Formats: sequence, C-alpha cells, structure tokens
Amino acid sequence: MPKLGLGTRLFFSHFLVMIVGLSSFLIIAKLSSPRMFVLRLEQLERRGLFTVRSARTYLVEGFHNAWNHSAFWSVAAGATAAGGLSYLASRRIMQPLEQMQEITQKFAAGDLEERMPESEIPELNQFSVSFNSMASSLEDVEKRRRELISDLTHELRTPLTVVRGYLEELADGRIESSPELYMRLVRETRRLERLIHDLQELSKAEAGYLSIDLQKVNLRPLLKSLIDRFADQLLEEGPILQLDFPAEIPPVLADIDRLEQILVNLLGNAIRYTEKGSITVKAWKEHSQVWIAVSDTGVGIAKEDLLYVFERFWRADRSRCSHSGGTGIGLAIARRLVQLQGGRMEVESELGKGSTFRFCLPIA
Repeated sequence: MPKLGLGTRLFFSHFLVMIVGLSSFLIIAKLSSPRMFVLRLEQLERRGLFTVRSARTYLVEGFHNAWNHSAFWSVAAGATAAGGLSYLASRRIMQPLEQMQEITQKFAAGDLEERMPESEIPELNQFSVSFNSMASSLEDVEKRRRELISDLTHELRTPLTVVRGYLEELADGRIESSPELYMRLVRETRRLERLIHDLQELSKAEAGYLSIDLQKVNLRPLLKSLIDRFADQLLEEGPILQLDFPAEIPPVLADIDRLEQILVNLLGNAIRYTEKGSITVKAWKEHSQVWIAVSDTGVGIAKEDLLYVFERFWRADRSRCSHSGGTGIGLAIARRLVQLQGGRMEVESELGKGSTFRFCLPIA
C-alpha cells in the first residue's frame, strides 16, 4: 500500500476535522432539536396563545423534514468550502517544501547557488532561513575544498618538480652527483614531509581527533626556555628577542605540548619575517584569562589580507613561499589548537610596521 504524501495528509486532516465538527453538530442537533421544539409548543399552549394539540404530529414531522433538508445542504456546502480551504492551506504549506526538494536536488547535482525564498508563515520562514544558512555553509565548504585542492597541488608540484629535474639530469649524465646536490634533494623531501605532517595535524585538529591533555601550566619557564632556544638561532644583526612577563601572572589550564607547538609556530613566523628590530613575547592577565602575544617589527600584513591570515596555505608574501620553508598551514593549526584548549586567537598588523599575534587561555 503506497504511503500518503504530506500534502495529502494535510488535506485529509483538515477535512477530517471539518467532518468531525459537522457530525458532532448534526448528532447533537438531531437528538435535542425535536424535543426542544415540542417543549416550545407546550409552552405556547400553556400561555393560551393557540392550541396545536391536534396538529402537533404534523408540525413535528414538518420540522424533521425541514431539518433533514437543511442539514443535507449545510453539510454539502460546508464540505465543499472546507475541502477547498483544506486544499489551499495544504498547497500553501507544501509549496516551500517542494521548492526545498528541488533545491536539494540541484545541490546534489553540484549547483549550490539556489536559495529558499521568504515565507509568510513564521515557522516555515525560520526553516527557510536555517536552510539558506546551511546552503551557504555548504557552498563555503565546497569553495574551500576546491581551493585546498588547488593550493595543495601547487605546494606539491614545486618540490616534486625540483626532485624530478635533478633525478632526470643525474640519469642523463648532464650533472655530476655531489653532497650539495643530495642535500638539495633532502631539503625538498623534508619539505614534502612537513607538508604532509601539517596536513595530518590540521585534519585531526579540525575533526577534533587531537588528544588534548589539559593541566595546570606555569607559563614563565616555558616562555623562558623558548626565548633562549630561539635567541641562539638569531644572528647578531638580526632582531632582539625579549620577554615581558609580570610576576603576578597565574598558571593556565592548557596542554603544555600543544601550547609549545603554538608558540614555536608564532615565534618561527616572527623570526622569518623580521630582519631587524625586536620580537617581544608578552603575557598579561585579563578577567579569567591569560593572554600571550608575540609582537614583531617585521614586514607586517596588509589590512585587506588580515581576514585570510588563518586560512590554509595563505601567505602574506607569495614571493617568499619557496624560500621561507613554511607550509602555509601553521597558523591554521595554531588557531585550532587554541580553540581546543578553550581560548581564541587574534591578529593585528600594519604593513611595514610589524604584526602581533595573541591568544588567550583560561586560568587554572
């Protein structure tokens, strides 16, 4: 037996309500109206207005006949009107749902630009707003997926082209092998390894699969050790690395390994894009959170690019992509790691004057 659609169910439900209402009215009226009619005649006789005793039977029969005819036509007219209104009401409700079905079929075919129109019915209008929000999210996800594939293809092509070129020249005997050549090949393969590792980290972080071991962390020893480690890598003419850490900063609730990963990424970026000046790591308490900021006096980021800083494979200076050694995924991973620890990450920057990346963590 085929199942009834929603439109048919709505129509029959409205029609059934009308039938039940009319039936209740007819049954009650059929049982009570004749007796009430007779009682009314008796009241008139007692008042002495006229005598209808001999004609009572004919009057009651006439009343029954008139009642039956009027009831029949009332039910016919009521059923017709109720049926028409039920059909119009069901169509009004079904129209946006049918539109949604057509739009979802277009989504399945790859067309993600269609949207639901507004509805006069508040509940359906809210449903349309939620549906359009979901559609926009799907369109954004599909756009990001295509951009990710495009960017990933670009990132993989460069090291693979370099490795293939050297190997072909070695095979043809056009160049001689040397330790320097092999080190170039090693650097390119390491670059591929970093890219794959970062992609795995980002995928796990966005899916929530990364294990986060939250514990009480004292920030000062961690920040001091990182400052010392990176200071050893700076040249004498390079930037000055300094720490601004007040004594009253309380411990935070964080995963110390993931926290170190975040700071290493931010410090590495600051050093990479700051040739001179200073790089400052600063911490301060604000309400129930501790903020940590890494500020530099480097090349900075243009205002129109700040919205894309945390996007995958985005770099402020595309011309330095092949020399910076980065994969363009580090900031996306860092922001997600901060979010998984209950904080958020922000950025401020001005082109030619430097950048400040800061994030907060809850106090333990």
